[in-house]
Amino acid sequence: MGFLKKFFNNVFHEEVVAQTASSFEQLDQDELEAHLDVSRYGSFALTDAVRPSFDLDVVPSAGFRHDTYRDEASRQNVPVVMAAASRERLFDTFMELLDPLGPVVDVVIETSHDYAAVGHQDLYREHIDMPILQSILWDFEDLLVNDGCTGIAVLNPSIPQEVQFDEHKILIVYGKQLREYEGVLIDAGLNCREEMKFVTEAEHVHSTNDSYIEQFEMLKMRLGIDGDRY
Repeated sequence: MGFLKKFFNNVFHEEVVAQTASSFEQLDQDELEAHLDVSRYGSFALTDAVRPSFDLDVVPSAGFRHDTYRDEASRQNVPVVMAAASRERLFDTFMELLDPLGPVVDVVIETSHDYAAVGHQDLYREHIDMPILQSILWDFEDLLVNDGCTGIAVLNPSIPQEVQFDEHKILIVYGKQLREYEGVLIDAGLNCREEMKFVTEAEHVHSTNDSYIEQFEMLKMRLGIDGDRY
């Protein structure tokens, strides 16, 4: 019942509000509850943040694939590695992906808790020592793993490379020379599967609650972010 209660009572992205009119609209309460209570597909365990569509257009699974991001400002294609990890290994893998970024980084925390009023917000903090950042992030593991309206990106503009742990709990690495990051994913037991699909590529729902909104404000304070949009 926990996820079902969040589904009905909490904040969702604009995309989710639109999407719930498709595979979810014809479900009765028992069917909806049963679907949202499913937290494991085979060996892959979900966090509390997101659930896939009822018809499972994309079945959650572990692995990584390569992609390309088009940077319109520089008119360059940026290599990308996208990964999904089971809940048991997810946060550890994210933290290990941060190490190659270097000793001093910038951090962006992303929120859509108040999406209807202000839209998606990115809040920026420059120049934070990696050990300090990692210590803070460990303190907020539950928020970062289980809140479907919180994401984080850590970057080193001088390389430039970026590691993102988004609201869907997908791990995304941007930049050139990504072999070291691929090694981290392989060490975490993830296989390269270029054909794999992610939950973002089909209908899905996000979940949050009032406790996570409060924790996000605490995370902002710990990171020294005043709340201005980036």
